[in-house]
Amino acid sequence: QDIRRFAKKPILIAVDHEGGRVQRFREGFTAIPAMGEILRQSEHQDESAAYAKACGLALAYELKTLDIDFSFAPVLDINGVSQVIGNRAFADNADDVIRLATHLIQGLKAVNMPAIGKHFPGHGSVAPDSHVALPVDEREFDEIQRTDMVVFKRVIERAMLDGVMPAHVIYNQVCDKPAGFSPKWLQEVLKGDLGFNGAVFSDDLSMHGASVAGGYVERAEAALDAGCDMVLACNNPKGAESILDGIAPRYANVSNDDEVRQERVMALYGRVLPAGLRGKY
Repeated sequence: QDIRRFAKKPILIAVDHEGGRVQRFREGFTAIPAMGEILRQSEHQDESAAYAKACGLALAYELKTLDIDFSFAPVLDINGVSQVIGNRAFADNADDVIRLATHLIQGLKAVNMPAIGKHFPGHGSVAPDSHVALPVDEREFDEIQRTDMVVFKRVIERAMLDGVMPAHVIYNQVCDKPAGFSPKWLQEVLKGDLGFNGAVFSDDLSMHGASVAGGYVERAEAALDAGCDMVLACNNPKGAESILDGIAPRYANVSNDDEVRQERVMALYGRVLPAGLRGKY
């Protein structure tokens, strides 16, 4: 309430609240399991589907009661060799990830919460943690498409994603830039080939995987130029302030591209209850 009051304009408030080790609110909240536990705790497909939907419903309902608009969820990565993904992923294969993510998103949407899929085109098949390193995935595009990106493709085809977050990973057989700074990945593949027209969020620009783009302002500029609509600076207040100050001149004269970017972000408000109804369930 204080954040919204001091902002003096409509804003979106979001959080990383996936379940398991990535659950920001704990005391007084349902303990959401890591998504990888859903299959382990379920004996049948119907049971795992119901479990995934219940997780999405509980997650969304409890965040909404705090007037938080959405979580950066679900994780659409494959549980492969990644040190940072692991059981944050639903499964080690695309079919199960697609199936369970679909049901979790149904739970989110039951209480009007947007779904933000991450980390495009897939972070699970490269070992290093992009929070502390710059992962390089050396696979060819066809293998990435078949193994990891197919999850995003199928969920986008079902019109279930309101937003996408790209990975701070370099797929060096496709582009020499991390996906979140790559027009090839964001403009050509995500928006062009896959037809995604929702909002694109950068991953946290304070992560080491973003440092390849330079300082904080350079990182923000590179992400916006590549095709991100909104940039995140989560763990460095000074960095966030420098971004706000540094990119202000960019918006002195709003271009057509900036207007389209604004429209994609503003569309998320359509998935959020009006202020007068927030928190009233």
